[in-house]
Amino acid sequence: MLSIYIFTFNALQENTYVLAAENGECWIIDPGCYDRSEQAELFDFIAEKKLTPVKVINTHCHVDHVLGNAAVKRKYNIPLLIHPLEEHYLRAVTSYAPNYGFVAYEPAEADGFLKVEEPMDLGGHRIRWLFVPGHSAGHVALYCAEQNFCVAGDVLFRQSIGRTDLPGGNHEQLLQSIRTQLFTLPPQTVVYPGHGPETTIEFEKRYNPFFS
Repeated sequence: MLSIYIFTFNALQENTYVLAAENGECWIIDPGCYDRSEQAELFDFIAEKKLTPVKVINTHCHVDHVLGNAAVKRKYNIPLLIHPLEEHYLRAVTSYAPNYGFVAYEPAEADGFLKVEEPMDLGGHRIRWLFVPGHSAGHVALYCAEQNFCVAGDVLFRQSIGRTDLPGGNHEQLLQSIRTQLFTLPPQTVVYPGHGPETTIEFEKRYNPFFS
């Protein structure tokens, strides 16, 4: 059974996830750990749990979700994977990170690309990638049917949705992504968002004001 560990980092209160299998292998998803204390919190936890990071993955490449990419790659010597449409946005972070107060941002290059048509394996568990653009051009969500959960980045929040006024955003596209990719998942699917508390597909279909 996969275990999900959640950390909230940086001034934008971004959720970073560690997804771990029984054999100790884990993925670090959207590392938002900006300063050394936040990075130490993540690294110390991984050491305490005796986990072995094998991949770092960005659901999308806005600044708050990539602040720890370089530190994680350096610490564990593991590849960074993104959707190919996000590469431009990842490289652009350097130019605007200081505007958000992240003057010490350290860039990191992607090492490979996620392919939504090719599921990946973590410790014998199958992970599928959902292409959910609208908040950003190449946004993906991670879905595990075996355990009914989805790590959704900044697409769907508890009674809200991702903003679409940033580069690569498109409001109608985001609504379409949610309707066709997320709302078609089983109702009991737990959604782990990029900010704020978890929710479920059933709850959002019933109570999210953007779909009422």
